[in-house]
Amino acid sequence: MKPGLEKTLISLCWLSGFVLLGAVIILVGYLAYRGIPTLNRHLLFGDTPPLDAMLMKQQVFDGLFPAIVGTLALLAIAIIIAVPIGVAAGIYMAEYGRGPVKKLFSLLFDILAAIPSIVIGLCGLTVILILHNRFEGRFAPCLILSALSLAFLVMPYLIRTTQMALESVPPAIRLTAPALGSSKLQNILLVLLPSCLPEITGGIILATGRCAEDTAVIMLTGAVTSAGIPRSFLDQYEALPFYIYYISAQYSGPAELASGFGAALILLVICGLLFTLSFWLRRRLTTSLLYR
Repeated sequence: MKPGLEKTLISLCWLSGFVLLGAVIILVGYLAYRGIPTLNRHLLFGDTPPLDAMLMKQQVFDGLFPAIVGTLALLAIAIIIAVPIGVAAGIYMAEYGRGPVKKLFSLLFDILAAIPSIVIGLCGLTVILILHNRFEGRFAPCLILSALSLAFLVMPYLIRTTQMALESVPPAIRLTAPALGSSKLQNILLVLLPSCLPEITGGIILATGRCAEDTAVIMLTGAVTSAGIPRSFLDQYEALPFYIYYISAQYSGPAELASGFGAALILLVICGLLFTLSFWLRRRLTTSLLYR
């Protein structure tokens, strides 16, 4: 490559990085400028005493506390459902899938990853309508069906991340345990998976972020604006992404719009804390593998 062309490409790369960084700083800065003044006890709990709200003695109907609890519950259930299935499918694709079957599953997973979230939400709504008619009104949009839809949405990322992580394990590590007499399953569980846990954790981080920010799925499968804290998997719930969407579309005054900015800032903080925890776990796993 010519020196002049190489310098031009490097300059473009740096320029692209600065443009992206500048856009992020502007967006986060504007969100903080509009959202920080609204952060107070009333935004979270309304007129309900905070201790009574956290102990679930009183419902909060004019604050964001139920939406925060609903968002965290939705994230936890969706990840608990998606991670075991996604990792198991990724193990199958990397270690057991062969020939036309593997190609077919690869095509299906790629198609699934490209499906817009609104389509997943419509599929979840269809399932809800079928269950509602089949069981004579016992099923309705609820927390568990939203979590299942979100798990279905993020599962392709987990499958592909696990598959690529296992396929990238060096041959020297891959062949050591079988050479010592271990079975294929023992090699996968005791050698291959521990060696690529940081990469799999990265996929879980991406899946967590996708679950936290998605609105199209949850607004069709169970999220409402005034449900309170869900007391079972079959209850409707509140969620911060849906609240932000609802307020930005139908706010009646500056105060409601300001609460929307506050909710967006809280959601950003929750995602930041979750990502920080995930990256800390990933770093600990990487360090433990290096000194194992």
